[in-house]
Amino acid sequence: MSLTIIPFAQGEAHLDWLGLCAAFEAGHRLPKAEIADTLLYRGRDTLLNRAAWIDGMGLAVKSATIFPGNPERGDPMINGAVNLYSDSDGTLEALVDFHLVTKWKTAGDSLYAATRLARPDSETILIVGAGTVGRSLWQAYRAVFPQARFSIWNRTRANAEAMAAECEGMSVAEDLETAVRAADIVTSATMSSDPLIKGGWLRPGQHIDLIGAYRPDMREADDAAIARARVFVDSFDTTVDHIGEIKTPLDTGAITRDHLIADFYQPERFRRQSPKDITLFKNGGGAHLDLMTSRYILDAWRAAA
Repeated sequence: MSLTIIPFAQGEAHLDWLGLCAAFEAGHRLPKAEIADTLLYRGRDTLLNRAAWIDGMGLAVKSATIFPGNPERGDPMINGAVNLYSDSDGTLEALVDFHLVTKWKTAGDSLYAATRLARPDSETILIVGAGTVGRSLWQAYRAVFPQARFSIWNRTRANAEAMAAECEGMSVAEDLETAVRAADIVTSATMSSDPLIKGGWLRPGQHIDLIGAYRPDMREADDAAIARARVFVDSFDTTVDHIGEIKTPLDTGAITRDHLIADFYQPERFRRQSPKDITLFKNGGGAHLDLMTSRYILDAWRAAA
């Protein structure tokens, strides 16, 4: 079979969010993924390789180059691609646009968790952070919660207003505390190192979705929020020892390891128990989810051919 090259716009035309959630569910029924990350540096420039192998699905290497000086020349700072390999013979099957995989993996990860943890009747969704990921979350959550009203809060109000103008029916939240207290679902995608979401603001029945923190020194929710909620992660392997949202409260004793209820590989435990639960999900990403997403994208591409 010849090599398939999937650009962003052409690939996205064949995708839907519920289809990706189904792919995640099927992927987590296969043997647990083996994953590995490598980083190479040249001054400020970085090459990141994230690799995963799932027996029965295949292999993927997601490569990203981060060149901070590029925007000064009018070029994108981040470039890359996903190399998708056959499970049966290891041949290269597809090159998939890096940004396509990242967009759908990131928002789809959170959406898949919300299908299991958020109340199906959720009517108000607050997005914290008016960046690219925030826009993807608006697209994704609408697929499962079409009845919901969306609001956006951002530190820079002008950016929130710009996003609201792009997203039909979205309003701008004036005050973060008020908006969090009112929301049924809070989905946060910021680069914050200091917690924005406070446990004292939460109420029974809410679902909190945390995406932005990806380093040990980053957090979007405080210890009280983590302690009050039933906490879930996409993968114990990629969150517990690596991300401040989980690592810091474990290190300080604010929570113990058994406070983390389940990851996606434990579907029987990964669910809301009561309408009054406060559920909290940490979206840590991981190369195995890049692999599942890339395989879904290639399958959809071939089905449409």
